[in-house]
Amino acid sequence: MLEVLGSQRRLCGGLTRRDWLQAGTLGMLGFGLDDFLRLQEIQAASVVDQKFGQAKSCILLLPYGSPPQHETFDPKPLAPPEIRGEFAPVSTSVPGVQISEGLPKIADVVDRLTIVRSMTHPYPVHCTAYVTSAIPDYTPDLETRPRDPRHWPYIGSIVDYVEEQRAEGVAEVPRNIAVPWKMNSRGGEAASVQAGPYAAFLGQAYDPVLTNFPDEGIRQIIKQRPYGTSHPVKDPYAGIDPGSRFHVGGAQLRQSVTLDRLRAGLSLRDQLSSARRRIDQLATRTLDRHRQMAWSLLSSPKLDEALNIQSESNTERENYGMTLFGQSCLLARRLVEAGSKFVTVFWDEYGHLNTDWDTHWNQNHRLKGWLLPGFDAAFSGLIMDLEKRAMLDETLVVWMSEHGRTPTFNREAGRDHWSRVYSIAMAGGGVAAGNVIGESDARGGDVLDKPVSPKDILATVFHLLGINADALVHDRLGRRLPIAGTGKVRSEIF
Repeated sequence: MLEVLGSQRRLCGGLTRRDWLQAGTLGMLGFGLDDFLRLQEIQAASVVDQKFGQAKSCILLLPYGSPPQHETFDPKPLAPPEIRGEFAPVSTSVPGVQISEGLPKIADVVDRLTIVRSMTHPYPVHCTAYVTSAIPDYTPDLETRPRDPRHWPYIGSIVDYVEEQRAEGVAEVPRNIAVPWKMNSRGGEAASVQAGPYAAFLGQAYDPVLTNFPDEGIRQIIKQRPYGTSHPVKDPYAGIDPGSRFHVGGAQLRQSVTLDRLRAGLSLRDQLSSARRRIDQLATRTLDRHRQMAWSLLSSPKLDEALNIQSESNTERENYGMTLFGQSCLLARRLVEAGSKFVTVFWDEYGHLNTDWDTHWNQNHRLKGWLLPGFDAAFSGLIMDLEKRAMLDETLVVWMSEHGRTPTFNREAGRDHWSRVYSIAMAGGGVAAGNVIGESDARGGDVLDKPVSPKDILATVFHLLGINADALVHDRLGRRLPIAGTGKVRSEIF
């Protein structure tokens, strides 16, 4: 059940806060979530300003491992070499604003962005789940426990949950979809699936639908490990064949059922009906929603059409970069165009742990070789493509990681985890253009002005998507939990 905080004045749909509390009472009397939400859409949240709800969809770009702020959006040219690193700053399309010279194409689109240079939180670990959900605290053991009951729902799952109440009928494409595969599933033998993009107590029916990208890359790069070990890897993030394709048939589609199996499962309806008699109400809703989603995807060509990136011109595809991240960003645009509401694009580890954005060692080799060029082309290509298609004003784009990296280099020529200050970038969907928020100190190690928390970003994203950031969602214990936690809408972002 979802509740909206507010005054006694009536909301758009005619319900007062007291009505919402009464709905909670109805729940205790046996009326379920579906019974009540059929009567009222969550979009009844009061409109605070003209930016509320300007974004119709969101593309969240998640570089797992975390980029260094010094070599991306917050260079420190006056700092000593052990802090500033090898990359010089470059001027951008906004006078007085500089970013890393490794991002020349992004420098040309800074006048479309808001850069936040004062992100901060207390957990310098791979806490994707912390920065993308309202979970109030985090411990390292949660990293590798995606189904731990302490987790809170992923931002995309909340959006999916809310959009389901607003929508009429079943979506023809997944509202909440993640590209290119399950996060941290290709990092080699030592990798373990990371927490983060999961629906937690909302139920697995609201997990992102996952695509699959089965191909390896076409460019062999050397991934170096500590103590002199190195590994040649054909990393798709460094380059892919233009004929490589994304699929959903091999990805998990609610309760581990794939489209391939669904097409072969002629007795699916009977199986689900039988299952409903044996499981509790939550699981029933999950399976029922799963069935509706499955049949919708089977009967609609829109998802297959969106996945067919080969239908784009070669020029358009090259604008994004012929890498896995570049083509994933292109696919994200196509999915939004087809009707998806929340698309997550992972830049994941591939082949071996700690060999991509988690730059504990040999950082400059990676940044120069494939990380910065791939990011530069994909991000700038996405922004310009959305603008060209008149989609940018209604599509919110967020580049955000778990944390930043240390002000100084370690003995392995890398930067370690650092969450006291780091940078993110946002564009479209009502976000201010040519805007820089906050400031780090001379070392790039602490916030000097306007600290912004990941929870503030959650609240602001919800707000721009037209979701009341003060809304409450009930967990399995009946507790009323805020969808953005302690986050506050940051009006300076828009």
